[in-house]
Amino acid sequence: MAQELAAVIDATMSSEMESIKKKQLFTFAMKGQWERVIEMYEEDPRAHKSRITRSGDTALHIAVSEGKDEVVAEMVRSIMTNQDQPHIKEALQTQNNRRNTALHLAAEMGHSTICEKIATVEPSLLACRNGDGETPLFSAARFGRKPSFLFLHYIQNRNLPDGYTPPYYVNCRRNDGDTILHCAISGDYFDLAFQIIHLYEDLVTSVNNDGLSPLHLLAAKPSSFRSGSRLGRLEGIIYHCLYVEKLKEAEPRQFHTDKHKDDQAKCPPNYRVLWDIVKVIKSAVTTAVGKGQSQANTPKDIEKAKNNYTTASAGGSEVKDHGIGLFPENYRTCFNFVKYFDLGLLKILGLGSSRLSNIRGKKTKNTWSVQIMNELLVRASDYEYEDSGSRPDYCPIPEELSSLGLKLSTAKDRGAEDGKERKKETPILIAAKNGVTEMIKEILKLFPVAIYDENEEKKNIVLLAVEKRQPNVYLLLMENNFFKESLFQQVDNEGNSALHLAAKRGPHEPWRISGAALQMQWDIKWYKFVENSLPPHFFAHYNKSYKTPIEIFNETHSDLVQSGEEWLNKTSESCSVVAALVAGVSFATSSTVPGGNDDNTGKPTLEGQPGFDIFAISALLALCFSVTALILFLSILTSGKKPFDFLKKLPVKLFLALSSLFVSIFSMFISFCAAHSFVLEDKFKKSVLPLYAFTCLPVFFTIVEFPLYMDLFRGIFPKVPRTYN
Repeated sequence: MAQELAAVIDATMSSEMESIKKKQLFTFAMKGQWERVIEMYEEDPRAHKSRITRSGDTALHIAVSEGKDEVVAEMVRSIMTNQDQPHIKEALQTQNNRRNTALHLAAEMGHSTICEKIATVEPSLLACRNGDGETPLFSAARFGRKPSFLFLHYIQNRNLPDGYTPPYYVNCRRNDGDTILHCAISGDYFDLAFQIIHLYEDLVTSVNNDGLSPLHLLAAKPSSFRSGSRLGRLEGIIYHCLYVEKLKEAEPRQFHTDKHKDDQAKCPPNYRVLWDIVKVIKSAVTTAVGKGQSQANTPKDIEKAKNNYTTASAGGSEVKDHGIGLFPENYRTCFNFVKYFDLGLLKILGLGSSRLSNIRGKKTKNTWSVQIMNELLVRASDYEYEDSGSRPDYCPIPEELSSLGLKLSTAKDRGAEDGKERKKETPILIAAKNGVTEMIKEILKLFPVAIYDENEEKKNIVLLAVEKRQPNVYLLLMENNFFKESLFQQVDNEGNSALHLAAKRGPHEPWRISGAALQMQWDIKWYKFVENSLPPHFFAHYNKSYKTPIEIFNETHSDLVQSGEEWLNKTSESCSVVAALVAGVSFATSSTVPGGNDDNTGKPTLEGQPGFDIFAISALLALCFSVTALILFLSILTSGKKPFDFLKKLPVKLFLALSSLFVSIFSMFISFCAAHSFVLEDKFKKSVLPLYAFTCLPVFFTIVEFPLYMDLFRGIFPKVPRTYN
């Protein structure tokens, strides 16, 4: 009895001592006293596996999270000095509450040096999975840590189990079926995705539990492509002048952590502009001597281009490449040289460095996304493309997974659970919905049969482009004449034609503008555009609900018509008050003659002077245009507002009224300045013109920054509705 009591007392004291040491270990780690932490690691092996935080982190987890390279090296060395091999493995494999090991955290945070220190001493850590089924290699891919990923890939394939040859795919998939390529594309880590495609080619055609391939995910990211990027005129010019290097396959030496150095490491930040200029000059010289062009046209590339063209021609369609430049091939070198010279000038002047960085980021993203798209499509076969977009009935299980006792669920298994299996959309349909014209053109070049793809609602690429309001996609299909008779006249499972879908107002409003009247104008213009693009013998038939397109348009737009009418009335009322005030001031100004009249002749005393002539003309213009604006605003208020009046009649009236109002305000300012110039003519004889020009600046800013006026201008004149993605 006494011995049992003594054993209980010893166990209690041991537990209390362990708790005290945990608190000390936690305190030292939080205060950054890593020397004391290392001492505890060397003195007591139990500290190696002690979870000291509420999230279950060990001191090694904390050191890795803070990026303490040398501290981690010392802690790992302390663990390795233990003679008990199972203890070493258990200490390094200790997981927190999310089941992340220290190597998981190092991979997530991109500490490639720490990854090297841990993974080289215990390669088995590469097979450890966290709560989501992610290995350290997967964690590095999910967070876009390219250096860490390449090193872990190198360690993994250097220490393969017996009987396996690289690449090793077991660690490349998590519980939801996503692969490392899925995660890299989802996170816009295209530089990493490019390396994954070349290192793990079989992942290109892999699908997750939802039946989505990497190409599906890329098609759902319109902002990654030029067609989905919004740029102003100046931004567009700079965009085309910027030089972006294409992605290249990583060399074996880059798999080591000491080889990952970027341009920022080559030179301090204050020399960044100079380094960019050097790169631009190098690119310009390369272009001038024609080196890049000669390298591009290798026999392999020529043969590939011929094969692509033959494949497209066999399908009876030829996709126009709208990305070809405006200049012939023999002028391309000169044009590129001018491009790089302009860019270098911008960098030398230091104009808009942050703006240039943002535009460069967009172009880099757009260029690399197209490169990834091409790599995915080139590695896909006709059969794989045709079956992509639906959950596979049969999914071959790799030998590595089957040996581990893992089982992949199939469509039949999930169909029994879900009750009804849904058909997934193919990449070209997803691209059509999101307006990714680059992907549509490339898919149709390689797989002409993809033009006939349909979703579960029997909607083809034309119907989806119309429904999702994608004018660029619709124009692409029209210009390339893709089987108009069969495609443009197809109906979905509810009997809706393209015109029915164009008439239906839904949540898809690509033109984000203020004002219900302008939104109504966009919808009418889209409906008319689709109607005029259909074949001449096409007639408006009924759908399965026995409704014509015009009936659907009137039903779904009744609320928008009412909102547009209210918006027009309020806008006209507000502007008419301003027009009336300007008209009153202009009338009073025009009836007052500066300097008075001559008592003998009755003519103005200042007649013949330039300032007086400017005053007389501008006062008359202000009065005339203000009254015109007032009449137009009253006309809008009193006119009947039918649905199709929002297409031209009402917007044109509003545009003319606002134009007249702006001209009248501008003329009123000029007349005031001209009359007031006689007062200041003697005191500020040389500076009177700049003074009044500065006074009129608010008028210019009012016109330029008035969004309603600009939206009206963009909505009235173009024949094709604009798209705002």
